[in-house]
Amino acid sequence: MNTSIYEKPLPQPDPDSQMFWDGCKEHKLLVQQCKGCGTHRFPPDSMCYICQSRDYEWVAVEGRGVIYSWIIVHYSPHRAFSRDVPYAVAYVELNTPKTIRMCGNIVNCKNEDISAGMPVEVVFDDVTPEVTLPRWKPTK
Repeated sequence: MNTSIYEKPLPQPDPDSQMFWDGCKEHKLLVQQCKGCGTHRFPPDSMCYICQSRDYEWVAVEGRGVIYSWIIVHYSPHRAFSRDVPYAVAYVELNTPKTIRMCGNIVNCKNEDISAGMPVEVVFDDVTPEVTLPRWKPTK
């Protein structure tokens, strides 16, 4: 766990996203799966965008995927990020289910080495005793 004081903004879970953040705390990547049609969805929502069912469950996913797209942030949007610039934020397409894409920081990789299609896997960063953030690192 990171022992320094975390100064960056933290997620504020709502009723739809609380289980996602609880899963991250347990180092599990969870997404919703509709019990009506089987569609996996992220970000979390109270209703399926395919069949409009409100009946769903949370399921663990593998946490491996590829970089679909990314940006390099050169200007800090918040003073707490100023020590990190430049840093990468990627849009990751999961291997399973392919219908899910998630945003997150790329870690353990030089910005200039990032490429579309690069395989990545989720890693969890316990930034405070209450909050764990998913990040993405390249895989071999």
